[in-house]
Formats: sequence, structure tokens, C-alpha cells
Amino acid sequence: MVDLEQDSLCDTNEVNKETVNKIKKDILPDSTIEGLSEIFKALGDPTRLKIINVLSKQALCVYDIADILSMSQSAISHQLRVLRGLRLVKYRKEGKHVIYSLDDDHVLQLFNQGIDHISHE
Repeated sequence: MVDLEQDSLCDTNEVNKETVNKIKKDILPDSTIEGLSEIFKALGDPTRLKIINVLSKQALCVYDIADILSMSQSAISHQLRVLRGLRLVKYRKEGKHVIYSLDDDHVLQLFNQGIDHISHE
């Protein structure tokens, strides 16, 4: 990782080609940035964050999530569809029930890091 505090100090108004070229080689491709942007957009919705919060406690069916959040089943289903499309949540069928859970530990880590960041003074 580059120490931006030290390396970004400009002594002249000329481009530091060595630094610029080094960083350009490590820049993420646009497709990766766009995918990350979609994830952050999804996480920018309070209802979706509430669903992730609930699912961080336990895997649940839509009806339980709707009851916990005092929302309609259709509203929760819509939000779960968005989260599922971004691979933030997954589901499994148990008989007639569909049980939702976080897709993997990365989702929980991302959520918890956000909590840590806003809690940090």
C-alpha cells in the first residue's frame, strides 16, 4: 500500500511519472469498480441493511424477516431479490419454505466494518 501522506506531496507542478505509472498498473479495472459500486448502492438502502443485520443473527424465511422488520412480505421479497442478485444473500429450500442467509463471511465482514467505522471516534 502506498503512503499517500508522504507520496502525494508535490514539490513542483510536474507529474511524477514513476509514481503515476506505478499506481496506474495497480488500478482496478472498470468492471470491478462498477461491480463494487453496485454493492455499495445496494448497501446504501436502509431496508437492505436491516435485512443484512437480521440475517447476520440467523438464517430466516421471508415471513420471519417481514415480521421482525414490521414490513410486508412482498417488500422484503423485493429487497431480497436485489441482495440475491448481487450475491449478498443466498437461499435454500426446506420443504415449502425458502430460508435466506448471508451469502458468505465477506458480507458480514463488510457490514461489521461499516459498523466499526461509524462507531469509531
